[in-house]
Amino acid sequence: MGLRMREEAKKFKELKDKIKYRPEAIEQQHKRGKLTALERIEKLLDPGTFEEIDIFVKLRVPYFGLDKRDIPAEGVITGCGKVDGRTVFVYSQDYTALAGTYGEMHAQKICKIMDQALEVGAPVVGICESAGIRLHEILWPMRWFGELFYRNSVYSGVIPQITAVMGTVAGGQAYSPGLTDFIFMVKDSYMYIAGPAFVKTVLGEEATEADLGGALMHASMSGVCHYLAETEEDCLEKIRELLSYLPSSCREEPPFVETGDVPSRSTPELENIVPDDPKEVYDMHEVIKAIVDNGKFFEIHALYAPSIIVGFARLGGHSVGIVANQPSVNFGTIDVWAAEKAARFIRFCDAFNIPLVYLVDSPGFAVGPEQERHGLAFRGATMIYATSEATVPKISVILRKAFGGSLIAMGSRYLGADRAYAWPIAEISVMYPERAVKKLFAEELRKSPNPQEELKRLLQEYREKFVSPMHAAQLQHIDDIIEPAETRIRLIKALETFKNRKKEATPTSLYGVWGPRVYRKKHDCMPF
Repeated sequence: MGLRMREEAKKFKELKDKIKYRPEAIEQQHKRGKLTALERIEKLLDPGTFEEIDIFVKLRVPYFGLDKRDIPAEGVITGCGKVDGRTVFVYSQDYTALAGTYGEMHAQKICKIMDQALEVGAPVVGICESAGIRLHEILWPMRWFGELFYRNSVYSGVIPQITAVMGTVAGGQAYSPGLTDFIFMVKDSYMYIAGPAFVKTVLGEEATEADLGGALMHASMSGVCHYLAETEEDCLEKIRELLSYLPSSCREEPPFVETGDVPSRSTPELENIVPDDPKEVYDMHEVIKAIVDNGKFFEIHALYAPSIIVGFARLGGHSVGIVANQPSVNFGTIDVWAAEKAARFIRFCDAFNIPLVYLVDSPGFAVGPEQERHGLAFRGATMIYATSEATVPKISVILRKAFGGSLIAMGSRYLGADRAYAWPIAEISVMYPERAVKKLFAEELRKSPNPQEELKRLLQEYREKFVSPMHAAQLQHIDDIIEPAETRIRLIKALETFKNRKKEATPTSLYGVWGPRVYRKKHDCMPF
């Protein structure tokens, strides 16, 4: 290397270090109890794999003295690296650089790595901490909000998109996480379209950041947050775990992991977990843990719409999506929020080739004025639509009861399930047997000298003849009646049988922003 080459290389190395390692900024972030933008990336990715790009990018807008401001790397670090040896693209907003505000060149850096992720077929992880739009740039950032939202939308269902919120994310900046597949929030973080000052100005109402966009509120009430993390380190580690279940793009199958849990392992403990009485409650998490490899379950939306459980696990080393009723919450009733929660998860799994396992124990869909006012006929139908649309292998097991709409919506044969099983104690009916008997035999009960005894007798006969799993099996509503101990074994066998089964879905053509590139996908994962 010649002398001039060495001098120039040294100069650019020093420039990079000056942008990356700013002691005052690092100390400022650490005093706030937060990692720096670069530290977050380094904790997310495999050690030594991060390649940063566009570190020297500068803004172009001269208004309000911006041309005299030094905004290192334009307030966002972008590049790619590896997670468990697989390529992942990442951006991390730098709150120490003009509060991580969203400007034209800041946005172009993010959009660039999203385009590259699409070309490569790799996930994008956005680590967000931003005060929102950079007002100094007037309308310039508005175009690039649109460019970002466009990519979030049309790349949906092609590559996984994950957001980590690690501080405040405000204004239009919050729409981008809302368009991604999964949002992780650290417990002391906030995300809102309009902050407290704006709300007070427009509505005259007092509201705190926690009221408007606190992580706990989003995790339990709005459903915006899919995973609530205790710390930034926990958040990044959980994103790594989530990625382990997902393919890099819709063009791939999910990764196989040798878990050491043999496919032939039986599950006799299930008999002690699930009570015989359909009115007794239990925790479906215990059933899931008994069935899946090593009891490891990655739950999504744990605090939101808890009468239904969704998340990822492995069976025989293969990724699966679990959709399960939760009898300990309203007996597993499916309300409008549970239906939408399940529907979005089902559509994501289908878009990315992840088989679905339904564990059924529900009295049906919720009823009443509140549910109807929230659009039960429409929102409840989202789950039915998502299950019907899904072309991945779908396996269902009725553990104890499947009444009314839950019988259909929870992975039934009618909606395209490849295998539908039931346990011997399962009750399968259009409604609660008691209600059906009272309606069907109203006249007999009215004339009976002892209505209570007559009801008991009629109910027993009705259950034996029309509610038992044998009746459903005779009508081909289920494929087999299985013992609880063989549940895991049968699920793995069924998934193995149908793993290469192809059901054609009409692909959608997507055109790249910069030219006539065409990307194929089953469907998007539209937020609803």
